[in-house]
Amino acid sequence: MKRRLFQILVAFGQNGFLLGFMNKAIYQGSLKEYCTPTLNCYACPGAIFACPIGTLQHFAVVGGAIPAYVMGYLAAIGAVVGRMCCGWLCPFGFFQDLMYKVRSVKIAIPKALIYAKYLILAGLVFTVSAITQEPWFSKLCPDGILIAGIPWSLLDESIRAMLVKMFWIKLAILSLFAVWSAAAKRPFCRTACALGTIFSFFNSFSVYQMRVDHRSCTRCDRCRENCPMDISIWQNERSVDCIRCLECTACPVVSYKTVFENLPGAAPAELPAPAGVRVAS
Repeated sequence: MKRRLFQILVAFGQNGFLLGFMNKAIYQGSLKEYCTPTLNCYACPGAIFACPIGTLQHFAVVGGAIPAYVMGYLAAIGAVVGRMCCGWLCPFGFFQDLMYKVRSVKIAIPKALIYAKYLILAGLVFTVSAITQEPWFSKLCPDGILIAGIPWSLLDESIRAMLVKMFWIKLAILSLFAVWSAAAKRPFCRTACALGTIFSFFNSFSVYQMRVDHRSCTRCDRCRENCPMDISIWQNERSVDCIRCLECTACPVVSYKTVFENLPGAAPAELPAPAGVRVAS
């Protein structure tokens, strides 16, 4: 419940410029110079802050150096808590979590698709944007159409009259991820999110880490059942896909500690799983 409250507060907090909805105008004050730690479309009528991926793409498009403050900001967050912003703050992650609660057939995401996020970060965010001079990740981002494209189309009749093919492409992408999220756990986070991918590089050495008491762990895999990223934390405490949501800490053998704290009874994570236990992909 506490995590859901954080997600809701952040969603409304970083998009709390109500005058934008009333006056049909994008906020362009001094706060827009700063980035949120989550995806957040700059063009949303209520957006108070900028999107870090949108900012990085801007510099890739104009040919300038990657802004040190943005990379430093993301690195500072990642170095302390890893990918925790994805689990506790991201509104689009919250949207996927809600969709997964819809009654439907549940499926696993093929392992090969998990690596697509690295290609999207290197290719779509930087390389393609620099070559084409267009911020393609932002253009196609489903979060953008959800919090900016759809609200603008509802708010402004003149914008509805100017809707072009790109709007419908983005709407189709959002629909795909919405349906996929009802069937699989956080597909956008696991296969396509460039920001989550940046944070994931810090999971293996961040100050705060997931810790498992392997001598007490029975490897029942209940942690995977609770995990919105479909991870068996006992197999890899430093998984790049772990969003540090702490749902797995409902099990008493799992904890969230700093690297300076010792966990008595810890044993190597590569211990073989008992027969019949499903191995994480």
